Amino acid sequence: MRARRASVLAASVLVTTLALTGAFAGPVTLAAAAAPAGAPTTAGASDGVTHEENDRVPEGAVWTQRYFPSSDHSGTELHADVLLPEGLPKGAHVPVILSVGPYFGHSGQTDPEGWSHTGPSSRFQDFIEGTDLFAHGYAFVMVDLRGFGGSTGCLDWAGPGEQADVRAAIDWAAGQSWSTGSVGMYGKSYDAATGLIGNDLDQRALKAVVAQEPVWDMYQYIYSNGVPRPNVTGTANAYNSIATLDALADDDAHYRANAAYEQAHPECLTQNSAGYLTTDQHGSYWTARDLAKKAKGTDTPLFVTQGFIENNTKPEEIEEYLDNHKGPERGWLGQWEHVRGGDRTADGRLSMGREGWYDETLSFYDQYLKGKRPAVSYPAYSVEDSTGAWRAQRTWPGESRTVNIALGSGAYVDDGGASARGAAALDGGPALRSAAQPSGAWDLENAPALDPAASAPRTLAAEAAGLQAAGEVTSSFFVRSEPVAKPVRLTSTPKLSLTAQGEGNVMVKLYDVAPDGKAVMFDEQVSLVDTGRLAVDLKATDWTLAAGHVLAVEIGSIQTGSWRDTPSGETIKVKDARLTLALDDPADDIATAGARSPFLDTYLRQYTVQLPSAEGSFRLKSGR
Repeated sequence: MRARRASVLAASVLVTTLALTGAFAGPVTLAAAAAPAGAPTTAGASDGVTHEENDRVPEGAVWTQRYFPSSDHSGTELHADVLLPEGLPKGAHVPVILSVGPYFGHSGQTDPEGWSHTGPSSRFQDFIEGTDLFAHGYAFVMVDLRGFGGSTGCLDWAGPGEQADVRAAIDWAAGQSWSTGSVGMYGKSYDAATGLIGNDLDQRALKAVVAQEPVWDMYQYIYSNGVPRPNVTGTANAYNSIATLDALADDDAHYRANAAYEQAHPECLTQNSAGYLTTDQHGSYWTARDLAKKAKGTDTPLFVTQGFIENNTKPEEIEEYLDNHKGPERGWLGQWEHVRGGDRTADGRLSMGREGWYDETLSFYDQYLKGKRPAVSYPAYSVEDSTGAWRAQRTWPGESRTVNIALGSGAYVDDGGASARGAAALDGGPALRSAAQPSGAWDLENAPALDPAASAPRTLAAEAAGLQAAGEVTSSFFVRSEPVAKPVRLTSTPKLSLTAQGEGNVMVKLYDVAPDGKAVMFDEQVSLVDTGRLAVDLKATDWTLAAGHVLAVEIGSIQTGSWRDTPSGETIKVKDARLTLALDDPADDIATAGARSPFLDTYLRQYTVQLPSAEGSFRLKSGR
């Protein structure tokens, strides 16, 4: 079955690479050419450029550029933009905040940004200003991964090559004459994933990592248990595009030559695209990129954020990563989209709902890079659940009771929702299944905040439930709990297991159903299914069922364009379905500061469906 799916995918997906124009500038020379004013090359720190000389340099900083080899002896040369505190005395040393990623090109992060002159990326200007970083005695260094910005080499999406780049960047930052030898990493999205890579490498110089909304296992961003996501080609296209962004006219000759690397090596783009089409989750390509498994036994102090309901870098394998990590941890976890800790909405509300991101991150770095005792006692984990309430915990997941729920048996037709669609069309509902997202450009920084294909399955879920009640086998079937007597929180990573007869796809969804039948889909996962026993991890969650609410479990065909599935058309018989849950009692919460994240209400509007009433077949309670 999996081999057949791989061949279908390879045949149906058109791998596109960018047409490259312009002549290659010739061999890269390692001697830096003379640069225009305001564009330093490899000069010493005292010879750098200030904000007064170039307005792209942050205030209070001096900018220089450096080049150094990656650590894998491949000949790859890495480029760094170095920002040191202005007025740093000769012989002084400062700790280094390092970010390594694809978004630090001088002309723009993911697209040209219209700069009229060169300068360091403003990607983390919010962090620099929010912490007043240079006044607090830190350096900030941005290193281009291979193939991006001013670095040479072929793209290697979180693979061994990029892991070598992260290793080299940490060692380089620790070894500079102005460095104390203590390095912290900072990032969001892709450059948060490189922070996780840094922790996995377990280098002595790396003292702390702050990773906002990372990918915990790179396979999960492209596939779900053998089923490709719509960005299976879009992500490759996006990074190929970023890698081929032009340098600016006043970039120095060294930078321009490195930035043109793909013009002489177009195979880099083809190889990058091909890698994402590797379907074997357990083969060498993806196991090398399983950051969660590689975290086993690591102990770098780690500060993470994760939106449980975000649609881009989803909370998949976060629990495995944190379980494998043995060092100090800090986290903000809650109900938000793909945002940073200090981001605000257009009307000024904090996107995560919690004040103090920059103060807390600076305190974290001060503690682990400078040995400075924190002035404020921050919770290890600050967690917002689905009610918008915040609590403090020593760990995540916290203390909970694990239950194994028997869901029984059922059957569904793997038709992509066609059987439910027929009934829906008779009632004026959607007659067509939502199309998968185009392959386009879809990178870790830019993806839909909400599932753009979520609206049609609202009606399909209701119709499937109604047809099930009438005794018909349709695209899915539902199993419900009895109403809960008091609030119950579902936390951690739910797991579904079942024995199947048939071949095709399976999707499992969890719903929070109110007494009036309004149901919020709060967790989902899909998988290929063959005859035999199957176990599937859902996304990590932190969702509270109010008193009187019901947990509904939907098992069936994939009825959304959020995956590029191929329905088999077979009737899949399910036996001995079981759901493993971690249940927590909200009455035990220790409250901490935080407001309701604005995105939660947007999510509730998008993912609420109306389900018909039905009898419950199991009970949920949080008591131990």
